[in-house]
Amino acid sequence: MAVPVPFLVLCAWFLGLYRMEATPDALSPKDASFCHGGLEVVYPDLEVDECLVIPKDLREKMSTVWTVPNIHFPGAKKNKMYVLVMVDRDAPSRAKPTAAYWRHWLVVDVQGNALKEGKIRGTTLTNYQRPTPPRTSGFHRYQFMLFEQHPDAPVSLTKQEKSSSAKWDLWAFITRFDLGEPVATVQFLTQNYKA
Repeated sequence: MAVPVPFLVLCAWFLGLYRMEATPDALSPKDASFCHGGLEVVYPDLEVDECLVIPKDLREKMSTVWTVPNIHFPGAKKNKMYVLVMVDRDAPSRAKPTAAYWRHWLVVDVQGNALKEGKIRGTTLTNYQRPTPPRTSGFHRYQFMLFEQHPDAPVSLTKQEKSSSAKWDLWAFITRFDLGEPVATVQFLTQNYKA
């Protein structure tokens, strides 16, 4: 009995997709589902507008050359303010994230009109730190989250939070300032460029 061609094509596509997800340079369905809302993180040679794995040829630039990315959020409301968070949730490794969440960047009072133009204007509470996962630690998830900020609630870090970027209690921070769910999120996975 002959097998219909569309069925063979579908099987080949499914098997190809399965193999793609099983490779180290592809996202798991759970990692891919993190991104929503249309947030864009723009580096010189790379625009992160969906969940992705950083290509091997760009990992060194990301860790050693590129500085603060531009942030674009087309859905920003012009008269609103936002909080932008960047964390490594896998510090020092995904297998043992004992230093997670590692705070890589925190900007508050971000102006909505600037976000619509692809810029970030606000008050930096944690300066941008490039993604530099340890050499033998595998892939790390670097997550960007954008929250709408309440206009009458100034956002700040505690003295303890200012003393270290490691082991940041992100959920306590979100609760403390009643930030709620992020309006947009995006993440990329990368590993040490010498790995």
